[in-house]
Amino acid sequence: MTVFKQEHLLFTPAPSESNAIPTIFAFPNKYTIGITSLGYQLVWKTLALRSDVDISRLFTDIYEPLPRSPELLGFSFSWELDYINILNLLESLEIPLYSNQRNNHQPLVFGGGSVLTANPEPFADFFDVILLGDGEKLLDNFIDAYKEIRTADRKIKLRYLTKIPGVYIPSLYEVTYYSLDGGVKSIEPISNDIPNIIKKQTSKSNTLAASTVVTEKAAWENIYMVEVVRSCPEMCRFCLASYLTLPFRTANLEGSLIPAIEKGLTVTNRIGLLGPSVTQHPEFEILLDYLSQSKYEDIRLSIASVRTNTVTEKLARTLANRGTRSITIAIESGSEQIRKIINKKLTNKEIIQAVINAKAGGLKAIKFYGMAGLPTEKDSDIEATIRILEDVRKVAPGLRLTFGCSTFVPKSHTPFQWFGVNNEAKKRLKYLEKQLGQRGIDFRPESYNWSLVQALISRGDRRLSKLLELTRNYGDTLGSYKRAFKELKEELPPLDFYVHRDWKREQILPWHHLHGPLSQQTLMKHLNESTNNI
Repeated sequence: MTVFKQEHLLFTPAPSESNAIPTIFAFPNKYTIGITSLGYQLVWKTLALRSDVDISRLFTDIYEPLPRSPELLGFSFSWELDYINILNLLESLEIPLYSNQRNNHQPLVFGGGSVLTANPEPFADFFDVILLGDGEKLLDNFIDAYKEIRTADRKIKLRYLTKIPGVYIPSLYEVTYYSLDGGVKSIEPISNDIPNIIKKQTSKSNTLAASTVVTEKAAWENIYMVEVVRSCPEMCRFCLASYLTLPFRTANLEGSLIPAIEKGLTVTNRIGLLGPSVTQHPEFEILLDYLSQSKYEDIRLSIASVRTNTVTEKLARTLANRGTRSITIAIESGSEQIRKIINKKLTNKEIIQAVINAKAGGLKAIKFYGMAGLPTEKDSDIEATIRILEDVRKVAPGLRLTFGCSTFVPKSHTPFQWFGVNNEAKKRLKYLEKQLGQRGIDFRPESYNWSLVQALISRGDRRLSKLLELTRNYGDTLGSYKRAFKELKEELPPLDFYVHRDWKREQILPWHHLHGPLSQQTLMKHLNESTNNI
């Protein structure tokens, strides 16, 4: 198709062997979104470089020529609500939605990405195989193992794949509940030869990811992305991007970052520096000096969200000189007490200084990110957020100020996984909207109702698979979830159980058998450290 011809590839795919494994690798959204995903690009390149894999890409709107009888169908899953598109794509390929309904002539459906690594249980019934962790660490081992049992019966294949670290076969684990609408009682393998625990696999290389393709059809047109850091050393207690991806890793400057940037500049002048905390790379100042060279004066440079106290005038000036008009920083709350509780090591003084530096360096706008409904939050904490934004506007008149605000959503593998969504969050979002509007501050809230859906999926167990199927059939609207819960009233807990209820620390969580970088005991210790600040 024409759109694929417009791609600038930064690698050369291997020619497929005659007996290569026919594989479809899908992104459950439009091409323009999927091709902008660095994770999708990385997996696609890894598979395309293998001569024993014949890979075709599939998006919701376009696709490459697909094999008639694929043996593997993979999904890169990075946004919870894309599950609708996964079900739609399975149906379009005439593959049963549920793994237990597939036969030997149908492909093994595998998936990976941040959603499945965090908590795959709501989707467990739809996947044969789930890869937990970093693709660099998992993919080759997975393909090599599959080749060894390629012609075997489906059940034999699945049992064999459990031998590979990080490979999770949901159908080989039995989940029991205290009652149909109660919590999880146990999660056990169906036999002694299946591992009790599956551990997330982590690549500890100091060569991180970079774009494998550049195209004007990407959501960020013609951008070449370079991963500067992975994870975050700050470890805010709610943050999945920090806790699930530990340890904090930085790309080697001379051996990885600079060569990657130079490679990207051969096909585009737009560079994006990615990572949860890019400016905390230990050699970031040197990288800034490198990008400030006169030979790069025509490049456009963008940067992911930066830590507030690393916003220097030099950083702002470099970005302004390279085509960036604004930066985004996460303050979470204007309340210093709340920031102590969530482990956001940041003072109001540092927030003010960051804004002063941004304006002095020539930036035109700044976007803050915050949350409503954080654990222990009171109305007075919301007032503190309003005050800090007023102070920011006073010290930097003329700088466009935007405040994006979401509702706190509990995430697995973080210390705040035991908290529910605060019922007061919706009211507080409305209050912020009114108060900031009166002060002329651009307020951009995320949908409270969709945050509830995100929390449902984030803390869900396997009983949700039927509910997710029903919501799709009912039109995938907010009302669909209420209708589905009503229909399944006797088969699973109410919405409140998953979304709003604070869970007991001793209860078995849906991801009990899936281990992240830190143990439950360590997460509880971090939770206690947070609540000691109350």
